[in-house]
Amino acid sequence: MDIDLLKKAANQARGLAIDAVHACSSGHLGLPLGCAEIGAVLFGYALRHDPSDPGWLNRDRFVLSAGHGSMFLYGWLHLSGYALPIEEIKAFRKMGSKTPGHPEFKETPGVECTTGPLGQGVGNAVGMAVATKMAAARFNTSEHTIFDHHVICLAGDGCLQEGVAAEASAFAGHFKLDNLIFIYDSNDVTLDAPAAATQSEDTQKRYEAYGFDVQQVDGHDMPAFLAAFQKAKSAKGRPQLIIAKTEIARGIPEVAGTAKGHGEGGAKFAEAARRGLGLPVELFHVSEDVREYFAEHAKSLAKEHAEWNLKFEAWRFANPGLAQELQNILSGRLPTGLLDHIPPFDPSVKVATRKAGADVLQPLAKACPQLISGSADLHGSTLNMIAGGGDFTPENLAGRNIRFGIREHAMGAILNGFAYHGIFRPSGATFLVFSDYLRPSIRVAALSHLPVIYIFTHDSVGVGEDGPTHQPVETVSALRLIPNLDVIRPADPEETAAAFVSALERTSGPTALILTRQAVPNLPLSAEQRRQGALRGGYVVKEESTPLECIVIASGSEVQHALAAAETLGSGVRVVSLPSFEIFDRQSADYREQVLPSSCKKRVAIEAGVTSLWCKYVGTQGRIIGIERFGLSAPGGEVMKALGITADAVVAAVRELA
Repeated sequence: MDIDLLKKAANQARGLAIDAVHACSSGHLGLPLGCAEIGAVLFGYALRHDPSDPGWLNRDRFVLSAGHGSMFLYGWLHLSGYALPIEEIKAFRKMGSKTPGHPEFKETPGVECTTGPLGQGVGNAVGMAVATKMAAARFNTSEHTIFDHHVICLAGDGCLQEGVAAEASAFAGHFKLDNLIFIYDSNDVTLDAPAAATQSEDTQKRYEAYGFDVQQVDGHDMPAFLAAFQKAKSAKGRPQLIIAKTEIARGIPEVAGTAKGHGEGGAKFAEAARRGLGLPVELFHVSEDVREYFAEHAKSLAKEHAEWNLKFEAWRFANPGLAQELQNILSGRLPTGLLDHIPPFDPSVKVATRKAGADVLQPLAKACPQLISGSADLHGSTLNMIAGGGDFTPENLAGRNIRFGIREHAMGAILNGFAYHGIFRPSGATFLVFSDYLRPSIRVAALSHLPVIYIFTHDSVGVGEDGPTHQPVETVSALRLIPNLDVIRPADPEETAAAFVSALERTSGPTALILTRQAVPNLPLSAEQRRQGALRGGYVVKEESTPLECIVIASGSEVQHALAAAETLGSGVRVVSLPSFEIFDRQSADYREQVLPSSCKKRVAIEAGVTSLWCKYVGTQGRIIGIERFGLSAPGGEVMKALGITADAVVAAVRELA
């Protein structure tokens, strides 16, 4: 490691950050300036990566959890030789650039995950570390090691104060993720004030209690930081934390070490800062010797990658079955006819859709070995354990069932980490009402187009005796409001089969499966008709036999009430099951018109929850039966009746429209 040249590179990286933030009068200078020496060591020497191939399977994953410091990452990616030219640095935070305000997955070469909501990156890194352990257990052999990379996460006070980071860190310590290295940018400053204004705990002792090895170093002392990092990389049996003491906004004396150095406040001192850092008047300056150093380093990284490729080819030759499995996973290839893997259900038996989901999961897990499943301490209720898959533990790293504990938010962030890592298909479960605990992670999954599967059971006031705290009257609609999230609330076991297959086959975003605690009857069509209809998000479950007079629309457990009402109302009533608004809305206009003909204005919808989102299907002349209050503590059937979720209510609503 050429210390003198990397010190020069650190100051030039500071200059890039100052110039980029100054150019757009927006951004965060504190971390890019305070962590410049850390970046120089990582990207100039210590990380295993290949700028010419950002997708190398065995690269170290670097996660900038403190995503507001994005110019730190953009600067070092540019210097390292990623496809991020200086023009993109100059276009920081501008429309259409590859350098948005916070790092975004698949928008910028070298960015491993979308970060910005503080603490999320910590959970993402934990998920990546678990995925790496699973991949090594699944694919490494005694003769060939193809997965042995590390996950490195740079986090600040804001990340570690967030509860999601505490949850994820406790999980990492318990499961002994020794391929995980957290770097804590400990600069004693938060956005508003010195960190002492809001925190007084001993972070070292906290992380030691979680089960981490902890080192503390001067983050500006490159040899000391490198020694700590190399020690962390060689450690076994425990995750690692390096507390790097840094000065926020170092290089701008007017704000360095203060809360004013966190954001763009120091940009107005740009000219003086460049002089103090020994930089020329020229903006966005990178010297030839620094460029040459990183160009040579990139060659050595590419050589290391090429050596790994030889090992990988030897592994492929020796293990054709494993190689084909990995290739199928990486290509996104799923077995054809997934629905055919799921036997039809007995149409005479009422089954809760959570129980149907358990039955559906088993053949799908057998057909798709990349599918993993976890639960927030509720496997006994969510019923999503993969039979024979084993638990993921330090002793069984190939286990496909993850016990997240009562850590819903961390579960969400960790599932995202799996999806970013790219080998396994993650799913996780809890009660629907607790989806609010992981909603921030769901939102990031949706905006990052991550194919995460959420299994949310106990979906309505039908939960019953547990009362209003556990009855999610508003939650399904709240999830439907998240762009790019498919929400599927199946009405019976066959619709549940289709819902799971739809979630597995979807690769452009996450899916939330909304399942009942209470048993529901099978709908009157064939299993194939119900499955195919649910795959399209909505379909006619009961056709009118005389001229169409009215359409009754429902989802989930309320479809049975719509059907019962239709029997009373007569032959001119059509019943539509609408398990997924999002999937139905993606169908062709012709199909949607076939299901919900615009000529029929007399429409009633029923769902055991808030009503406003149903307006687009019933129109201004229709009626919606729902629940605009919190629930009650009583047996589920009694609660449904007391709150008006009944076939009689549907009949009355239709007759009122006459």
